[in-house]
Amino acid sequence: MTPWLGLVVLLGSWSLGDWGAEACTCSPSHPQDAFCNSDIVIRAKVVGKKLVKEGPFGTLVYTIKQMKMYRGFTKMPHVQYIHTEASESLCGLKLEVNKYQYLLTGRVYDGKVYTGLCNFVERWDQLTLSQRKGLNYRYHLGCNCKIKSCYYLPCFVTSKNECLWTDMLSNFGYPGYQSKHYACIRQKGGYCSWYRGWAPPDKSIINATDP
Repeated sequence: MTPWLGLVVLLGSWSLGDWGAEACTCSPSHPQDAFCNSDIVIRAKVVGKKLVKEGPFGTLVYTIKQMKMYRGFTKMPHVQYIHTEASESLCGLKLEVNKYQYLLTGRVYDGKVYTGLCNFVERWDQLTLSQRKGLNYRYHLGCNCKIKSCYYLPCFVTSKNECLWTDMLSNFGYPGYQSKHYACIRQKGGYCSWYRGWAPPDKSIINATDP
């Protein structure tokens, strides 16, 4: 069994890829959580692919040209290949060759990088400016904070290191405003709150439930 098959049985119905992948369901994840929980976060262009006989339906191995690394310097400073299930029903990821640059996140197992539909993968030109800034430094600042998902009202934060994530209340199954424009960052007082702005985080304090 390949490493990401366990993702298939996660609770929730968020899929970052094709909605036709009926058996692949994933728990919603804010981009900051995806960043902090990944071994590898890179911007890259796919330059080739091949199907190898691994797993029940085979494994797609993408050859990539790494443009920039945001996380994973100690794990694997230069990534050349990305592995994913060939079947979308097992959360396999379909990427275009020689067409787009992608933001890719994944985990490292036995010296190989694996990703899938439950990882945060997006075309680079589809990312917001706030998300790009998050990748460069803001998400890293918030890895000690906890983003608490809110599916039904009422919702409350229960500790000072939590930010309340309410995108699912109005945009269930699709990234919403907090995902696209906010990072959860620890402030001077030791508590975490949503942050969006051009100044350094400690110069802009906003309520933990905002927006």
